[in-house]
Amino acid sequence: MTQSVTFVAADGTDDVPINDSDAAWSGTWCGELELAAAGPVTGMLPAEPVHRLSRVLVRVHGEPLGYLFLEQQPGHLDADALRRQAAVEFATGLSDHLAADGIALPSIDSHSAGYVIAPADDRCRNRTMPQGLVSVIVCTRNRSDILRPCLDRLTALSYSDLEILIIDNAPSDTRTRELVAEIRSRDARFRYLCEPRPGLSVARNRGLVESRGRFIAYTDDDVAVDPGWIDGLLRGFTAGPSVGCVTGLVCTAGVGSPAEAYFDARSPSWSARIEPEQFDLGEHRRESSLFPYSAGIYGTGANFALRRELVEATGPFDESLGAGTLTRGGEDLDMFVRVLRAGFSIMYQPAALVWHHHRADDEALRSQLFGYGSGMAAYLVKYLLSSKTGPDILKRIPGGLLRMRHIRRDTARRMPTTVAAPRGAWTREGAGMVAGPLLYARARRRLRTNAPSTLLTKNEALMGDEA
Repeated sequence: MTQSVTFVAADGTDDVPINDSDAAWSGTWCGELELAAAGPVTGMLPAEPVHRLSRVLVRVHGEPLGYLFLEQQPGHLDADALRRQAAVEFATGLSDHLAADGIALPSIDSHSAGYVIAPADDRCRNRTMPQGLVSVIVCTRNRSDILRPCLDRLTALSYSDLEILIIDNAPSDTRTRELVAEIRSRDARFRYLCEPRPGLSVARNRGLVESRGRFIAYTDDDVAVDPGWIDGLLRGFTAGPSVGCVTGLVCTAGVGSPAEAYFDARSPSWSARIEPEQFDLGEHRRESSLFPYSAGIYGTGANFALRRELVEATGPFDESLGAGTLTRGGEDLDMFVRVLRAGFSIMYQPAALVWHHHRADDEALRSQLFGYGSGMAAYLVKYLLSSKTGPDILKRIPGGLLRMRHIRRDTARRMPTTVAAPRGAWTREGAGMVAGPLLYARARRRLRTNAPSTLLTKNEALMGDEA
């Protein structure tokens, strides 16, 4: 097969190869290649027969430069050839990185056996000095089979001063407790905590209370973190004292089904952006009719960290939002907006990198999309019902509806042309949006009836007079 290589633009929106309509659909194997190492292309998942295409994240000294898309099976990839190709495709980013590190860019010789960049030293901009204890929080519920590989990856984090809290949220069995005990016997940084009240925000708030770190990093149980994940998050905080929250790149671990292909095509704002970006309500405003309420532009709840003093200014996670509640989502979007409204900035730093395993079957995807719709609508209704933000939200509704049309169009454009969106995907997400406001009202009543945590008081005081 003839090799074809393209690359993703920095904003993740262009130059995505589209398969010919007369070709059979092929899955995509996802891997990475470090230009400063002589090893092979490595992947999160083993190659399967369905993987007839390959996507390779190219990095130098751990910093992402971009993706190569290849019409080749992973077993046929030539790492040396890819290094030379990457040096051409990503010449600007590679030169900028090496210039900042004081390293000369080697010449590209197509006849040489390999193309390997000199290793990083202490001048490398992708290295950070220790900044004190970091608390990593993973919230989970009855998914010990998925959790094990997540924990195994956490044990390999390169940052030394860590505590890792596993919040077992309203479990129905003891398997997660037993798994964490097994891991802790080898790695004392792990701690197990059982939170009996259901809800992702409840579990995240329990982590806030129990953690001791200067920075609090969150990831999900279906995520595989990069060994340099914490270093990348801390690099984001070094952008300035105003940075209260750092988000990062969430790479697709693999595309082996149409459902995974659909989600992959849907999520480029946080899975394909390679350039860092800062957001605030002043100098770093994004020119958009939806800013700062835009869903997804800041990052995702699968990969973010908070500065501890920020929590005192923003309050805890809203326990009427998030997985495990009636609203089923929106708690991360709400937190990001509250960070900005509290006068802090958000730094998107792709060097803080994790790999995400998407929903592999249509029904699981439809359920997830319903939660996306209901969570987003619930979070927006929260701001609509506040006298502080309601008028601003009302002005942005037409732009929001137009943006949804664009998301649907752009998702279809990124999908392989031989693969249709899973039946009912948009209908289920739309149903979630319609149901979201009612679900939010019910969730608020349930929360007040069930004696909400005292942390919620600060949350409501900061928001004002929402329902």
